[in-house]
Amino acid sequence: MVDLLSIARAEANGENLEKIFSSMFRVSEIKPRGYPNAIVWEGGNFDSDVNPVAHSLTDAYALIGTIAAIDILGLPFYALPMWSQIRHDLKLEPLSWFGNMPVTSIKWSTAGDAYVNDKNGGKVVVMGKSGNAPLRTQAGVYCNVRPYGPITVVRCMPCLPYSQDKAKFTINAETGIIHSEMNTPAIQMAYAGRLFLKMVNETGKLGRIAFKPTQAMEDGINAGLITWLLDGTKFKIGRKWAVNAYEEHKENIQKIINLLPSNFKEGMENWSGSIEQHIADTNYGLLLWDLIEKKECVVLATDLDGDRLTDLLADVSDPLREFGKKILKKVNSESKIENLWNEMGYITGNGRDMTSVMYRMDGPPIHEQTLGSADAMLLRLLNGDESMGGTKKPYDPRIHFVLIRDAYLEANPDNKKLKLWFDEVLNTFDSIYGTKRPNFLDGYRTLKESITPW
Repeated sequence: MVDLLSIARAEANGENLEKIFSSMFRVSEIKPRGYPNAIVWEGGNFDSDVNPVAHSLTDAYALIGTIAAIDILGLPFYALPMWSQIRHDLKLEPLSWFGNMPVTSIKWSTAGDAYVNDKNGGKVVVMGKSGNAPLRTQAGVYCNVRPYGPITVVRCMPCLPYSQDKAKFTINAETGIIHSEMNTPAIQMAYAGRLFLKMVNETGKLGRIAFKPTQAMEDGINAGLITWLLDGTKFKIGRKWAVNAYEEHKENIQKIINLLPSNFKEGMENWSGSIEQHIADTNYGLLLWDLIEKKECVVLATDLDGDRLTDLLADVSDPLREFGKKILKKVNSESKIENLWNEMGYITGNGRDMTSVMYRMDGPPIHEQTLGSADAMLLRLLNGDESMGGTKKPYDPRIHFVLIRDAYLEANPDNKKLKLWFDEVLNTFDSIYGTKRPNFLDGYRTLKESITPW
């Protein structure tokens, strides 16, 4: 058993986590490309026929949840330090370590600002905050794919409508106008658009594009790249934007095209499917209808708009079920909405199984998940009252096991034995957490006793 509480206390107190993990794990000979001095640990059963996966050791429950899961499962793994303090102290270099690992990887993010110790003993906001944007840029990530029920959202990355460069961020004192530099890698936007079209072609699902080509220059470039990619294909476009973004931004878009491989569009002449071009904001309502009508579709959006759309999808099923309860009560029905939900063919839960994958231009994908309010959950654990007097439920670590399963199966696509084993693992998990959710440490202990490691 790992002393998870001591690790949580050490993180909260700003103690040396590197020393703790160096005593727990072996130093690995595997290093990320270009970083021979990177810190990489390894553990689990390397004597098996399973390809290992790299884990990021980040913050709060993302950290201790990962430690608990890899201890329970016993699968071979690499682990890289990426908690807030070490990211800050090493000026974000751990992001480059992780982003350049030559294996399928798992990246955790935690919502909210994080404060770390500075050199003078004070507290400062961690450099890079969550680190998502710098990581994506350094790792060559061009999109995030996040499926939920019938809907899959493809988010162009990094494609952010706010500045990541503090040195270039200014406000004009006379006008109050904000000036910033986004530094969006346009080549990566082209790769995201091509993957989106490839998914529409291969799945037969409706393709929805959520840009604002007449309102934002970056969206105009994105829309122009998509327009160029669609040219010469067999896709049918229903709803169209009012402008031809390629013609409007042709000079700049050609600069991007000139940097792409000469065979970038090879084979696309035979791609087909249905495409709808929307203004980003209209997708909120459309996706609600898609979810209700179980219409299978793929949505292409910029990073921020895509993040908002996936947040909507992750949260909306619970309000829909709650509304269903009100209707059942109004008509004096004894039916249970949970049963009706399943009987009607809805497969969406509450977002806890909603994992995502970041695709790199070079290297295997990075599986990703964000934990909301992880810092608050950690405080409740440290204060000894995870339920806050019964007003909250203890943390549910199921997403750790789901994310790990997805990453290992992707890294070992032909290992049927591994898939069956994961099915048993999740069944065991659900039998323990299916009724009354245990406290985090109690749950870890029970899972450790109940699951046979690989």
